[in-house]
Amino acid sequence: MLRQAALCALLVLFLAGSTWVASSPDPATAAGRGITVKQPEILGQIARYQRITWTWQRVMSARLTKSSATARRVRSAAYRRWVRDLWRRRAIGTRRVAQNPPHKSAWLCLYQYERHPGLGWRTNTGNGFYGGLQMDWGFMRAYGARLLRTKGTADRWTALEQMWVGERALRAGRGFHPWPRSSRACGLI
Repeated sequence: MLRQAALCALLVLFLAGSTWVASSPDPATAAGRGITVKQPEILGQIARYQRITWTWQRVMSARLTKSSATARRVRSAAYRRWVRDLWRRRAIGTRRVAQNPPHKSAWLCLYQYERHPGLGWRTNTGNGFYGGLQMDWGFMRAYGARLLRTKGTADRWTALEQMWVGERALRAGRGFHPWPRSSRACGLI
């Protein structure tokens, strides 16, 4: 009986100790920021930053950054924090680039001449041209195939998506010639 009581007491102490160890803050994190983030939360944050990065890369039709998924296999909290911070920096940088296409002012100028009053970037007047930059089917298929397949015509794309499709045409050598009058008015050709 005494032996069972001693074993129960040891078991209680063991369980209490393991709970304390599992919930105790990581000294590096606690000292650095005063915030404790548990390891499963870090994995969730990594996944969130990856999704954000990939979303913006898709807007630009850029290659998606690969993930080795080592953070799931390596149990080091320091390593997982490093991976999380790496993906956070990628997400911030990718977002910054995506929101500022290289010729953004040119696209906004073209938009001023191409858009239909009252409809903005969602223009679909039934004339065979769609979106704020008035793209036809051939243009959308050639430079925005994934968007055309997943979202439909350009009037359903965001302004940034339309600008990045225009960037692809520009880089392919089309220049601003698909918008001849507007490009002349903007001083682009």
